[in-house]
Amino acid sequence: MSAGREPTTPTWRHRARPQGRVLVALVVLAALLAYVLQAAVAPRADAATVGAGSYAEGTPTGGAVPTECNGTPVTNPRAHVTSNFPAGAVPTNDWWTSLLWRKFDCASISENLMAHPLAFHAYTDGLGVSYPTTASISGTATGVGEYHYNYTEDFRLGIAGLSSDGKVDGYSDWTVSELWTNGSSSLRTTFGHGLPFVYATKTGGNATLTGKAAPTVWSNAGGAVGYTINGHDYAAFGPSGSTWAVSGSTLSSSLNGGSFFSVAVLPTSSGSSNADRVAALNAYAPYAHNHVTGTKVSWSYDEASARMTATYAFTTTARQGSGTGTVYALYPHQRDQLSGATPSAYSYVSPRGPMRVVIGSSQFQTVATFNGVLPQLANTGFPAGSADATQLNGYIEQVATGDPFAGFGDDTYWTGKAFGRISQVAHMANLTGNTAARDRLVGSMKTRLTDWMTASPGETTRSFWYNPAWGTLIGYPASYGSDTDLNDHHFHYGYYVVGAATVAQFDPAWAAESAYGGMVNTVIKDAANWDRTDTRFPFLRDFDIYAGHDWAAGHGAFGAGNNQESSSEGMNFASGLIQWGQVTGNKAVRDLGIYLYTTQASAIENYWFDTDDEAFPAAFGHSTVGMVWGDGGSYSTWFSAEPEMIQGINLLPSTAGHLYLGYDPAYITRNIAELERNNGGPATVWKDIIWEFQALADAPTALSQFRAQQGSYAVEEGESKAHTFYWLKNLAGLGTVDRSVTANTPLHAVFVKNGVRTYQAANMSGSPITVRFSNGVTLNVPARSVTASTTSAPTDTTAPSVPAGLTSSGTTSSATTLSWSASNDGSGGTGVASYEVLRGGSVVGTATGTTYTATGLSPSTAYSFTVRAVDGAGNRSASSSAVSVTTSPSSTGGDTTAPSVPSGLAASGTTASTTTLAWNASTDAVGVTGYDVLRGGTVIGSTASRTFTVTGLTPATAYSFAVRAYDAAGNRSAASAAVAVTTSPSTSTGVDATSRIQAEAYSGMVGVQKEATQDVDGGENIAWIANGDYVRFDNVNFGTTPRGTFSARVASGAAGSVSGLVNVRLGSRTAPPIGSFAVGNTGGWQSWRTIPANIQATTGVHTVYLTFDSGQPADFLNVNWFTFS
Repeated sequence: MSAGREPTTPTWRHRARPQGRVLVALVVLAALLAYVLQAAVAPRADAATVGAGSYAEGTPTGGAVPTECNGTPVTNPRAHVTSNFPAGAVPTNDWWTSLLWRKFDCASISENLMAHPLAFHAYTDGLGVSYPTTASISGTATGVGEYHYNYTEDFRLGIAGLSSDGKVDGYSDWTVSELWTNGSSSLRTTFGHGLPFVYATKTGGNATLTGKAAPTVWSNAGGAVGYTINGHDYAAFGPSGSTWAVSGSTLSSSLNGGSFFSVAVLPTSSGSSNADRVAALNAYAPYAHNHVTGTKVSWSYDEASARMTATYAFTTTARQGSGTGTVYALYPHQRDQLSGATPSAYSYVSPRGPMRVVIGSSQFQTVATFNGVLPQLANTGFPAGSADATQLNGYIEQVATGDPFAGFGDDTYWTGKAFGRISQVAHMANLTGNTAARDRLVGSMKTRLTDWMTASPGETTRSFWYNPAWGTLIGYPASYGSDTDLNDHHFHYGYYVVGAATVAQFDPAWAAESAYGGMVNTVIKDAANWDRTDTRFPFLRDFDIYAGHDWAAGHGAFGAGNNQESSSEGMNFASGLIQWGQVTGNKAVRDLGIYLYTTQASAIENYWFDTDDEAFPAAFGHSTVGMVWGDGGSYSTWFSAEPEMIQGINLLPSTAGHLYLGYDPAYITRNIAELERNNGGPATVWKDIIWEFQALADAPTALSQFRAQQGSYAVEEGESKAHTFYWLKNLAGLGTVDRSVTANTPLHAVFVKNGVRTYQAANMSGSPITVRFSNGVTLNVPARSVTASTTSAPTDTTAPSVPAGLTSSGTTSSATTLSWSASNDGSGGTGVASYEVLRGGSVVGTATGTTYTATGLSPSTAYSFTVRAVDGAGNRSASSSAVSVTTSPSSTGGDTTAPSVPSGLAASGTTASTTTLAWNASTDAVGVTGYDVLRGGTVIGSTASRTFTVTGLTPATAYSFAVRAYDAAGNRSAASAAVAVTTSPSTSTGVDATSRIQAEAYSGMVGVQKEATQDVDGGENIAWIANGDYVRFDNVNFGTTPRGTFSARVASGAAGSVSGLVNVRLGSRTAPPIGSFAVGNTGGWQSWRTIPANIQATTGVHTVYLTFDSGQPADFLNVNWFTFS
């Protein structure tokens, strides 16, 4: 064990609570609860043999299983699905899982469902629909902060008289269908990722769309009605001959006796003209009755070109006519790798950045270049006999001597962390010639893995148990909700797969399907089942296919949707699959790993790191997030507010399977600069993790820091000094990752320093191989090794052939898609690396495939395009024959001209803490996307509407506000003329509901205590809140303007299985709640988050009660302040 090692169960995951309450009662209750849980889930020990391994079926004695809103085990996961729901395993860890798993609220049909661009919430009278376009930002740019595009309902989609508990009626890869039945009436809706449409079929009453405010109808003809509500434009489509009636806030239709309709959010905004809105409605109308009834992904990897092609297909059913095709919106990570579809100029606002719209297509593809992974870097920095090699060997022996699992917990996560640590050191021992240490380390992993992969009679620990009700494999001992919440299986099991791949390299017989390899594949299938015919497990459980990344929470039942913290541990799973698939010859697993890896690498770049600066709102102020939520992101973790851990949780484990972290060295520099700014200096914890990340951009500096502190720094739990030293010293000589060259094996990497490339490839098999790189370099790799070479690429002076068959298609007013036939570079060439696209003789872009979408064109303009091929040596072909393109005159194309400056800015409804701004619409050649709101010259928020309510102001204080407009191309106008606002003095008629009401200023309470807060505003918070506690606030004045949102500043360090509800009640602590939200661990008892919730619109003066329910005896919450808006 290395000196200075931190505890295996870190102190930062827990907080000691005072024993001020009836401790005896809690102990008795806990004992009773444990008895009830064990009685409710009787253990079984039915074993299933898989080769030489096995798993048990049921639950071990003392083991926990998924629980629901009342804290008891879920005995029937199909209680909230219909008979049409597919047989087999129940999907979890998805954006829509709360529809079938009521984790926190027994009475709620769902939590908020963040589909993008739309968001939904299921109720007894139908489906709530929201298009969130304004970010709510809390915290600071130098500390914990969050941004959320909160669910704010625009309207309720239903049928007249509906009142029913909804059930899930079906699902596909990125859509879900919910069914309500009420006597002879029924409503079935289908919605999903990327779909601007909601599709509905019904029996019984009239179709209804009930708004939170009266809709503004701007078109109503031909069975389609266009309307605006809450600043968002929608179109509803009924069958031929149908009409839509408007009564107050409700649109309704008999559908001319038909049974189907659809509603679409339009990509126009408050700054659009009615003509623009009608044009968008007309563009969508041909596809309104082509209901999406299925979605499916498939993928294929080409080894020679190192390209992963994924196909995303939509199945449509024509409810009227015989049309095909649909309308869908692409996330940025899909747009960046798009092939086979042409985006229009339309786009939507989303928490992930702009989503480009494709109209009329039924599928698209993404093509990603895979730059490889390695089980370990080749040994290029430790020549035999050198002082550094001797020092390194000493570090290796520290890990290899004795029990390398000592000090690690026995649960699946900490056992996994041990596998990860030991695997890295075992490969290093092999590559530095210490085969004795290698064999001891590999042997220890083999023994421990064999134990885990075998369920012996009567065994209750170190074993996997299959839960047939859910269709999941749970390792016991479990941890961090991997049993009760089905959290993090890909995090935990990824380490096991990496360990198994390492063992397989040196003992292939152990990894045979007939030995323990079959059991390893079964563990993989639990988190990412690639075989649709194996219904024991859901297809790709932890991976959100359309969103492009994993989700960590099994139930996803949070107000902000699902979430994921450690994207890098998700990538560890993908890297493990690549290595395991390669070493065992299982291409299905290998290619699954490459699909997950290439897709998530792009998603992480866009949504965790925002390297293109288009996902995070400008006022958020951070260059990274610790967690991605369904509706946004947060600079925070579940366990710590320290910058090193907020940023480091997405950097560990640091391995040669994580070289995607080095794709953008400039971003690494920005990321570390933010860490040091927020931390007030360099890292003080997790130093090794931060150094290893820094080394991907500047290894010499990171190495010097390690050398200076090698005797004093604390080693992160899954790290070792051996690995950190090996990583830093080797990278100091290699330079940075070079993505321009690939190889015909997935186990490769290329680095460049001072213009010199180093080529590396791994061979995990027992026979030598020859690897060919895309620039013609070949590398002979001995068995069971990683080899490096700085051999120069062969001289290639022959240009590729000229691309042929250049054509254009899908031309709009601002874009066209070019296609051509592939060039070739001859048998002795370095291969075609890319194509340059020229417009009027000048290069305007490059493509790795044979399609390219040229955007930013002007309407009604003629252009001439050509294409030329470029090989790995930089030789260029002659240009192809030209193709002439004339763009259409449509006014919906993109431009490069900023919108006009907003005018007429005025303030109204000013209170002691709020003011509402309104202004006249700007104009733009294409259309205004939104407006930035500035206070004192600093952006404080953005909105797609022409009104904005500023909250959190100080009474009797003068402010200056301005606004500026922006369009879809990112062009921004100058700021408007400023408006001066002076807030009113504090209200004398009670407490202003729109102010920050400090929780410790209660009028009465039961159960809570006060403590000093570490939140940004200082003072005190209320703490030690448990089930049944409440606080009362007298004379809260909501004023005459209805308030429909409740936001509270909360923190929790509760155990992973402990969570609860915050309820808002008026007049009595037993009155029906006017709103509530669920909250679990936020990262610590002083890790603060602002959580919003919708409430019934409220005016007047009331006594407000906050009541707290959890169904469990443990404390679960702290509250600092709350407010209404």
